[in-house]
Amino acid sequence: MVWIKFIITAVLIVLAANQLAKHGDIIAVRTRLGGMFIGVLLMAGATSLPEVLTSISSLNQNAPNLAAGNLLGSNTFNMFLLAIIDITRRNQRILRKAALKHALTGSLAVFMIGFVVFFMLADIDVQIGWIGLDSLLILAIYFIAVWLIQNNAAPVTHAAHANIEPDIPEGTASLRRGIIGFLLAAGALVVVTPIMVESANEIAVITALGTTFVGTTLVALVTSLPELVTTLAAIKIGADDMAIGNLFGSNMFNMFAIGLTDVFFTQGRFLSVIDPSFLLVGMIGLLMTGMGLIGNLAKLEKRIWFIEIDALALIVFYFASLWLLFIRS
Repeated sequence: MVWIKFIITAVLIVLAANQLAKHGDIIAVRTRLGGMFIGVLLMAGATSLPEVLTSISSLNQNAPNLAAGNLLGSNTFNMFLLAIIDITRRNQRILRKAALKHALTGSLAVFMIGFVVFFMLADIDVQIGWIGLDSLLILAIYFIAVWLIQNNAAPVTHAAHANIEPDIPEGTASLRRGIIGFLLAAGALVVVTPIMVESANEIAVITALGTTFVGTTLVALVTSLPELVTTLAAIKIGADDMAIGNLFGSNMFNMFAIGLTDVFFTQGRFLSVIDPSFLLVGMIGLLMTGMGLIGNLAKLEKRIWFIEIDALALIVFYFASLWLLFIRS
């Protein structure tokens, strides 16, 4: 019964998150924001909302490890999706075509994940109110990263293009409808997510795998499915910038969500109570994000059958990491 409850709630979360991303795109188009900016910030935030709500629900159910596994595990799955993008476009290296545009975003994602791993190791026991200083610094770094990305994208609109507004596709819904749809989808996530977390907790107990492994795999997979659907949909319509920016931006947002989770955790510093085994999960996410960034920038054209070497490396590393986490659980 618990598996049925988990599957049903997982499907509902994916459907709600897809509507969230769809209406987020309407808001983005109507407010005339650029494709990369939309992917890195608005779409990444929208598709990562399930991770945030899942982590908050996990805290309410006294399962901080489930919250940490959800956020850190999502980083690895997002980079696995980079390899999926590569497979869907066999004859075109869209990642390298957009490499320079996303070098900053990918680098900032690597930096933020590294920063979180550093704080997990350093264990700086300083709080401001009930929030850890480490979490406040993570939040601050995210906002600085957002400013850098926005500032980096700004020159595109200068000079001759400064007064040219992008066309709004015919049939695009109104901004009012986009906002209402976005809020309704977010409300559905708020209702369904705690039920999914409760069933995940029960699965962790029944299977004896523990919340660390279940959070890093099952829960992270469910909350990352919106990224998969949104990314494939963006690739299908040729919105490569949005697809790639969504994945790197989601990893940045996941680290922001770790700092945000501490705001809702009133029993002390969030990073101090999660299991030390998450250092391994964090390092896996850090390495995979670095691999994704290197794969985008390096001029590697050799294929093994229909898969590029860098994409194959991400796939192999992802499943090897799952196996390692499984045997350690």
